[in-house]
Amino acid sequence: MANMSKRSVRFVSVASVALIAVYFLVGYLDNADSASGQQNLWKRSEQDILRRQDDEAADADDGFVPFPESDCPRFTDYANTTHPPFSDGPLKLPYQRPDDRCRTFYSPIVEKVIEEFKKKIEDPDLARLFENTFPNTLDTTIRWHVNNTDDNKGPRSFIITGDINAEWIRDSRAQLYNYQELAPYDKKLQNLILGAINQQVEFVTKYPYCNAFQPPASANLKPGSNGQEVQVKPEINHDEIWECKYEIDSISSFFGLSTDYYEATGDGSFINDAWIKAAETEIKTIREQQTPTFAPNGTLNPVYYSFESKTWVSTGTLSLEGAGNPVNNNTNLIKSQFRPSDDSSIYPFFIPGNAQAVAELKRAAAMLKKEGHKSLANEMNDIAKKVEKDIWEYGTYDHPVFGEVFAFEVDGYEGRLFMDDANIPSLLTLPDVGFLNMDDETYQNTRKMIFSAKGNPYYVEGEHFKGIGGPHAGIAYAWPMSQIGRIRTTDDDDEIKEALKLLKNSTSGLGLMHESINVFEPPGPNSFTRPWFAWVNTEFARSIIDVAQRKPHLIFKNDEKLTLDDIGKKYGGNTEDSDD
Repeated sequence: MANMSKRSVRFVSVASVALIAVYFLVGYLDNADSASGQQNLWKRSEQDILRRQDDEAADADDGFVPFPESDCPRFTDYANTTHPPFSDGPLKLPYQRPDDRCRTFYSPIVEKVIEEFKKKIEDPDLARLFENTFPNTLDTTIRWHVNNTDDNKGPRSFIITGDINAEWIRDSRAQLYNYQELAPYDKKLQNLILGAINQQVEFVTKYPYCNAFQPPASANLKPGSNGQEVQVKPEINHDEIWECKYEIDSISSFFGLSTDYYEATGDGSFINDAWIKAAETEIKTIREQQTPTFAPNGTLNPVYYSFESKTWVSTGTLSLEGAGNPVNNNTNLIKSQFRPSDDSSIYPFFIPGNAQAVAELKRAAAMLKKEGHKSLANEMNDIAKKVEKDIWEYGTYDHPVFGEVFAFEVDGYEGRLFMDDANIPSLLTLPDVGFLNMDDETYQNTRKMIFSAKGNPYYVEGEHFKGIGGPHAGIAYAWPMSQIGRIRTTDDDDEIKEALKLLKNSTSGLGLMHESINVFEPPGPNSFTRPWFAWVNTEFARSIIDVAQRKPHLIFKNDEKLTLDDIGKKYGGNTEDSDD
């Protein structure tokens, strides 16, 4: 890739590469009964696509299939090549789901959703993109899942981000989002999500400042390394932590995963002592990160979190011995030393992250109040109310060109940064995260600013793609996630159609969404980053589901709306006993 993501693993020994090459060569020769032996391994009829062999289903009675270690190709490699059958549209997009036996989780109701959407979507290329992206998390990223066991005391699930064998709190919440509404109709899917909640409880209770985690010890999976040399306070164990960049959206995502599940199912059984302890730990972390740099008497306040890294890029570390830039003592805003792109903040009060925190704290408080935890609910509402007030007071500005807009980051000293980054939460997705309505005047002004090269230094247009990017992948790269967010934050039909067209043509013919696109390069293997990025695949599918509800005439053969709940009621039935 022209600009590899900083998440990419940078250090692989020559010896390891050689061993891997020999391993796959031997596997290839074993299967190559003909010149097309490897291709035949993946060639499947349409009937095969939805068929699950009885013996495979029996072995996977909780829906989980142990991560393939034998002749199943690594999905990063698989996603970088095309596979039949191809769509009937002009783009001839490939079928990019792995073979049944190589998928990491199976849900019958998810297959029915794909079937129903394929019937209704008019554009065969768009239908194929949905077919590839909607199940991508289940197909490829369920690295470990168990139901109730003595060791784990309830379901546990470890959801990797894709091409990195680690779980991001933010990514995994988003990756499971589309399946939440289906959970009442598939007990195995419900247990998978419960397992993710329980595992995040363990993660954030011990390491509330960290964003990405190694496989839990009980999974018996070897931890990896990101190749970074870091000093972090509080101290971390690198066998347990992939990366410990404090991002406020990680805290919001912990609460979001739980409230997504609760609102979909009405099941509050997960709100036990362990969950409450995790929630209290997260609230304590928020309180610590509301602490200004200086006390009212001018003395330095304690530094609760610091991060220093030996790095070639300034966005990979923090200034002032890892404490980050100062903030004033006149606000209740919450610091976020890193952004959802995993890049360091310039001004620590990251406005989109604070806005998401307001929305998620309110949702979690409503859930806890219903479940009888009024004291914690009241504390969450108190924080949300004060942060929301200060977003409007300190996070807005009367721009000379665009009018009153939201700043991207502020510091309480009148320092303001005007830009947007594609990663969610962003200024673009303020309505999407639940902070305000999309017709809000300040938001509409902000939207004009961030989709303008005169207002946003990371808005970029080229011959082949356009959109918002960020410093993470490089100045020439726009992220499909920005066009995806654009769909969910407008009622304008033409804008939605343009975004869908850009996204359809952004895959370099590979049929999956990518992290970022070089807008100045023709489509090809060097024009994008990250072939296997489950978060963005989920966000794309979520936007198709959104359009199916709000604007079905833009994608369907008729004007009838379609929801996941409609499909669940038609085909689902939560009648299976849970595995104890």
